[in-house]
Amino acid sequence: MKKDKHPKYQKILFVDSSTGKKFVCGAAMECEATETFEGVEYPVFPVSISAYSHPFFSGEQGLVDTEGRIDKFRKRYASKQSGKK
Repeated sequence: MKKDKHPKYQKILFVDSSTGKKFVCGAAMECEATETFEGVEYPVFPVSISAYSHPFFSGEQGLVDTEGRIDKFRKRYASKQSGKK
């Protein structure tokens, strides 16, 4: 195997931006920011949705639509349906 070809595998602290929950997982990502978690310093990577905030895993059936994609789809679909009649 060639040396210095593969990215460095390391433990990274993932922070759920909607709930603030933190968890450590191994990944080959490059992160600039660092944070101390449970006495150990880790590189930090923010995530918008994790198992802590996803409706399927949290049991909440609320709609997570931060960019208005559902409304855009409904408007487009409604205009196509009215054009067919």
